Amino acid sequence: MSFKGLKAITFDAAGTLLEPWPSVGAVYARVAEECGIGPVSIDDLNRQFASAWKNKRGFDYSRVAWRRIVEKTFSGLAHTKPAFFDHLYDEFAQPRCWRVYDDVAPTLERCRTQGLKLGVISNWDERLRPLLEQMGLAPYFDAIIVSTETGHHKPALEVFHQATRTLQLPPESILHVGDSIDEDAKGASAAGFQSVLLDRRGRDQSAIHSLAALLSD
Repeated sequence: MSFKGLKAITFDAAGTLLEPWPSVGAVYARVAEECGIGPVSIDDLNRQFASAWKNKRGFDYSRVAWRRIVEKTFSGLAHTKPAFFDHLYDEFAQPRCWRVYDDVAPTLERCRTQGLKLGVISNWDERLRPLLEQMGLAPYFDAIIVSTETGHHKPALEVFHQATRTLQLPPESILHVGDSIDEDAKGASAAGFQSVLLDRRGRDQSAIHSLAALLSD
């Protein structure tokens, strides 16, 4: 793929650089069992989490917002205990709950050899920076923009503008890559970035299906 005047690439985090491992439901079920809850079906948890996530409204990535998602995920499956959510929230700050996609490190390395600046623009919370450090990804990036730190969430223009200020580059020289049509592709384009939609499941033929396609000739 070729991009005009490209000087930097920014990436979304979840679904682009890393994914919950082995799945959201698997982590929920394990932590529930550790807290004396369940057993709860992993498939049921994955299904109800997907529904809760799809139907979320006004989600601000706060602990309160995440608690609501967890409550909806477990609704009708198990009664959770007061300490359970805090344990679960802390667990998702741990590298063992995440997997970096196989194409990430080679792509970041190749971007570096081409002299490109790199960044992350993610709707996330205070757990992201330490997580990227622990997973060995943070050193690759010149900018890490976390939505809860800016007070705005993608697709808000302010999040992308923060990235341009940190990278000290005009928006048209930055390519943003992410897996959300609205938050990433449309949000970045509205901010003046170049943008590419990433669909790792291969469902959208207009999207790239791996990061390796970014720098292909």
